[in-house]
Amino acid sequence: MTLDDPHAWLEDVHGQKPLAWVAQQNKKALDILKADPRYQEYYDSILSVLDATDRIPFGRLDHGHVYNFWQDAQHPKGLWRRASTAEYQKAAPGWEVLLDIDALAKAENENWVFSGAERSPGETRCLLRLSRGGTDAVVIREYDLGMKKFLADGFALPDAKSDATYLDDDTVLFATAADGATTSSYARIVRQWRRGTPVSSAAMVYEGEVSDVGSSAAVFHAREGNYAVIIRSVSFFEADYFALENGAARKLPLPRSADLKAWLVGSLIVTLREDYTDPGSGKIFAKGALVAFREGQAPQIVYQPGPRGSVESVASGQGKLYAAITDNVIGAVHVFTPGADGWDSVVLPLPGAGSADIVSTNDFGPQVLLRFENYLTPATLYFEDGSGAPRPIKSLPARFDASGLVTGQFEATSKDGTKIPYFVTRPKNLAGPAPAVLYGYGGFEVSLTPGYSANFGRLWLSKCGIYVVANIRGGGEFGPAWHDAALKMNRQRAFDDFAAVAADLQSRGLTTPAQLGIMGGSNGGLLVSTVMTQIPEKLGAVVCQVPLIDMIAYTHIGAGTSWVGEYGDPADPKMRDYILTYSPYQNVKKGVKYPPVFFVTATSDDRVSPVHARKMAARMESQGHEVLFYENTDGGHAAAADHKQNAEMWALSFVYLAQKLGLKP
Repeated sequence: MTLDDPHAWLEDVHGQKPLAWVAQQNKKALDILKADPRYQEYYDSILSVLDATDRIPFGRLDHGHVYNFWQDAQHPKGLWRRASTAEYQKAAPGWEVLLDIDALAKAENENWVFSGAERSPGETRCLLRLSRGGTDAVVIREYDLGMKKFLADGFALPDAKSDATYLDDDTVLFATAADGATTSSYARIVRQWRRGTPVSSAAMVYEGEVSDVGSSAAVFHAREGNYAVIIRSVSFFEADYFALENGAARKLPLPRSADLKAWLVGSLIVTLREDYTDPGSGKIFAKGALVAFREGQAPQIVYQPGPRGSVESVASGQGKLYAAITDNVIGAVHVFTPGADGWDSVVLPLPGAGSADIVSTNDFGPQVLLRFENYLTPATLYFEDGSGAPRPIKSLPARFDASGLVTGQFEATSKDGTKIPYFVTRPKNLAGPAPAVLYGYGGFEVSLTPGYSANFGRLWLSKCGIYVVANIRGGGEFGPAWHDAALKMNRQRAFDDFAAVAADLQSRGLTTPAQLGIMGGSNGGLLVSTVMTQIPEKLGAVVCQVPLIDMIAYTHIGAGTSWVGEYGDPADPKMRDYILTYSPYQNVKKGVKYPPVFFVTATSDDRVSPVHARKMAARMESQGHEVLFYENTDGGHAAAADHKQNAEMWALSFVYLAQKLGLKP
């Protein structure tokens, strides 16, 4: 096997040699980083915050309950529990424990990680998703909420990349890769399964193509009834939608660019990734718009963001539509109500200059949970009961002293002249350049909005460091156009944007190349590893988490094929030539001085796969570069399955950055 042959690593990744290499690298990283006296301080600090009992128990509204999943020192795997809506609003709610995951894992001798639950319309049972070690693959088992036990004759699916949802209390729609997978490793067949019948008799209601990303079902439950939609994900950003009627799928007249968000009083609510012309009226709906489609009627515009705006999230409540909308990356929550002449709109009175988000809505009542926070303001949970006047019911206590800190929003000019916004949080009276961490993502239309980070506050800002978040192209901060600008053959723009922010920080005198660290995970791992190879002289350190790195082989690793819509297909010669210009694995070279880099990944990551980080670390090590590598066993794509693993991952990362960038103890 040679490191120059990516396919050799694909074939040998589960062999003894790579796993022995992983163990050796883990020991090296832990020996170096845990020997630093700051490690224990950082670990204890992070764990104390994660296990704190005064955290906000965020949850999901359903009928008359709020459902919450809670982990702490006594319950590392967690408790799934609920409280009545009235009880939840109390300072110390009385919780009804539905399932103790620690007790279940011990009784069944399984490394279970809770992956969510889908409740039946009558709120009597649920489809519980359990993952072994945090993988995307799950076991699905039906659980009785009243008797608090698994149903021996209930709905159940074996370990696979699967999903299932109730059509009604006694019928389930499910799709499992065990029944036939796409090249992206997801399910392509949707079946309808009636209670009391064997799974082998479940009728197929839809079958997608092997080349699709996958097929799935969504059921909207409301007072008006249940509405089922089959979703054929043709690519990551394109889908065909089908209404399920009498066991048959009927194609809906929605454009493939539509991203289905909700169903409200007979209308399907979508956002548009591309401009859409209604064939009936000829009316043009611009990309990024929030639109209501009702069969037999012309589509209606609900909201059209401006050029610096974005519809971030949407949820339906009892007769109302809630949307978290940003303007220049600052959020607000809008409430839309359908009327005779269109949609009435109000903006809920929440604080400004931060992120205002929808936590949960209730299709069976007027209750809504909302959240506000920013870089220096801890999260506050608001309760709204249809009156239009949200009131705070729970607040996270401050985890660090923010009185001497300030957040500012700046702009850098990218290589093509585009203005790139970014946030800087730092000590007010900072004199001269200081160690700084620049964080970014830049992909899949994901927005980085202002958020409160106890880790950065306690371990970095309080020690006179600077924390920077870049809103680069590829993300969704300014809607689909901002994302599309860095798609496929324009990917380099995301890297140029990030590099421009790094340069702007240095030109403002906030930091220096030796003091600037960059951090990112998943697609953000691709971002920081690419920028590392392109501007190594401008950087002091890199933390690269659960990354994509070998972009020539990525479609053969993990769920890589599903992301062809984002990166392009390296099997296309033209696309391959372009990807080769930036793919980090192919562009890292011997003899070039790169900043020291710390790779963090997980053996159980079946989405991106640790293969990317392993290959890059091995290649850089063989070329004589300064590399540390750490691979956790559990956690899947999160690289951590419980609070202790999470604390270790972040303590290692912050110790590394402190060492390399010269942060004072």
